[in-house]
Amino acid sequence: HLGDTLKRKGCDTMHILVVEDDHLLNNTLCYNLNTAGYKVDSALCKQEAENYIEKQRYELIVLDVNLPDGNGFDFCKKVKERCPETAVIFLTANDMESDMLKGYELGADDYVTKPFPMSVFQKKLAALLSRIAKQSEEDKYNDGTFAIDFKEMTASLEGKALVFTSLEYRLLKIFTKNPQNVLTRQMLLERLWDIDENFVDEHALTVAVSRVRNKIETNGLQYIKTVYGMGYMWVGGVQK
Repeated sequence: HLGDTLKRKGCDTMHILVVEDDHLLNNTLCYNLNTAGYKVDSALCKQEAENYIEKQRYELIVLDVNLPDGNGFDFCKKVKERCPETAVIFLTANDMESDMLKGYELGADDYVTKPFPMSVFQKKLAALLSRIAKQSEEDKYNDGTFAIDFKEMTASLEGKALVFTSLEYRLLKIFTKNPQNVLTRQMLLERLWDIDENFVDEHALTVAVSRVRNKIETNGLQYIKTVYGMGYMWVGGVQK
C-alpha cells in the first residue's frame, strides 16, 4: 500500500507536484497522494506548474505530456535543468514508443498510459518512491564518529556540529564515495569542476583539503591520507 511505503521509507516531508489538465484525474491523483501523507500541489497548465517550481523544490512531479499551454516534455527539460534529482512520472494518452523514448531521454523515471487504474499508478509510484528513499540514504556518510548528510549539508563529529563550505562538502562527497582509492589531484579538480562548473584551482584544492583535515582529524584520527607524488586517499578515521 502506498501509505505503508511512505511510512516505511520515512518520506513524510516529500513534496509532489501534479500537473494534469483533466480536473477529475488531477483531483483523484491529489486525493490519493494526500491520503498517503504527501504534501501535494496541483497545476492544471504549464504556466501554473512553472510558478510552483520557482517557489518549491519537489522530489516528484506527476506530469501530463499534453498540456493546454505547451507540452510536458518542455516542462520536464526545465525541471531537470533546475533540479536534476527531481523524479518525473509522465502521464500520456499516447502509447507511442517515440513519446516514451523522448521522455526517457529528458530524464523521465516512468510512464503511465491513460486511462489507467489507480492501482497501476500506485504500484509504479511505490517503486519509484522506494528508489528515491534509497538514493537519499546513500546521500549520507556515518562511521559512528563523523557523520555527514550531503542533501541537508549538515555534519557532526562526535555529536558536535561542524560547518563546511560548499566546496568542502563537494570534496567530502567525492572522498567518501571513493574510500581506499587513490584520487589524484587532477581527478579531484576535474570532478569538482564537473559538479559546479566553477573553476577550482590547485591552490583552492590544497586549502580545502587542509581545512577539512583540521576540522575532522582530532584525537589522533586520520581521515585523509596523502599519497606522495599522487594525491589523496580517504581512509575513514583510522588511528594515526
